[in-house]
Amino acid sequence: MIYRHKRIGRDGREFDCLKFRTMRRDADRALQEFLASNETARREWEMNRKLRSDPRVHPIGRLLRMTSLDEIPQFLNVLRGEMSIVGPRPVVEEELARYGDRAHCYLLLTPGITGLWQVSGRNDTSYDDRIELDARYYATRSMSLDLWIIFRTVRVLLLDRNGC
Repeated sequence: MIYRHKRIGRDGREFDCLKFRTMRRDADRALQEFLASNETARREWEMNRKLRSDPRVHPIGRLLRMTSLDEIPQFLNVLRGEMSIVGPRPVVEEELARYGDRAHCYLLLTPGITGLWQVSGRNDTSYDDRIELDARYYATRSMSLDLWIIFRTVRVLLLDRNGC
């Protein structure tokens, strides 16, 4: 089943980012209950907006995420012009505030299916590192960098599970 989630795109335009559903239908409630009873997880969520052991993800969803197959529907977003192959990962509105004076680096780019963050440690990086990588991509973007990111993405997906 395809899941639609509101994200912020280029120039601040909101769009429905498509993914295969990997979470329980009551994911928001489950997250709040889990974070309320687990201080370590709450700090991890506040720092990175991600959890290494996310109780919301169903077993098939774990496989889809591990292989990044959950993002295949985003090629429809690319065809609709809402996303590109390479760029910063799309963010929700409240995440954009974390970019501070670097928000323009995000807003002037079209979000991508893959990007510098995905090939630079992904889940092993902090949110501040993610922002830094997005700003670096903005400052140095080029066709050769995009090709390097695409080739590196394939390598990470096929050979280096630690990167995803």
